[in-house]
Amino acid sequence: MFLVEGNKIISELPNSNFKIKEIFSTNPQNLNFRDTIVHQIAENELKKISFLQNPKDSVAVCELNQELKLGDQSIQLVLDGIQDPGNLGTIIRLADWFGIEQIICSDDTVDFYNPKVIQASMGSFTRVNLIYCNLVEYLSATQNTNIGTDMDGENIYSFQKPEKLNLILGNEGKGMREETEKLLHKKISIPRFGKSQSTESLNVSMAAGIILGQLFSK
Repeated sequence: MFLVEGNKIISELPNSNFKIKEIFSTNPQNLNFRDTIVHQIAENELKKISFLQNPKDSVAVCELNQELKLGDQSIQLVLDGIQDPGNLGTIIRLADWFGIEQIICSDDTVDFYNPKVIQASMGSFTRVNLIYCNLVEYLSATQNTNIGTDMDGENIYSFQKPEKLNLILGNEGKGMREETEKLLHKKISIPRFGKSQSTESLNVSMAAGIILGQLFSK
């Protein structure tokens, strides 16, 4: 089981493959779920079961989905050791925005069902498939072109997008592993336009947004 918090995100669940077991709510009259048990609770009870510092109105208890690999998609995100739940949630939301249906994750990437990941994805977790696997094995066998970021890589604004690709994003502090980097077919970079040129790097989810925006404009 895992928790989904807030009426806005909970309202996305009926149109997804996730099954709601029961809901605990301070305002059940605002929820219209058929065949779902909804318990009325007080605000102090909500605070006890919520993972949020400022609890929303409801908490839904949902069943975990069985992991299902869709096969290589034309554009996929591949995450090598992403640790911050907020980053993963934001990346899932970005994937949903750009119509990317699947994200491949290393086994040590933060858990998809982490409450902070679910919250940061703002409901997009219901529309994006995540697969956890051995990245070296996956990237060695994939038919897609493996692309990763590197300060000395090709300028993303002049980069010619391959027909099918995996965009690989590395750990927030260490970047991608050496064994992952060896499997790259192409390297890209986001040029800096600031006068000082002193900013060392971008947040991984911010970089993902810039790259995807450029790739989809081609």
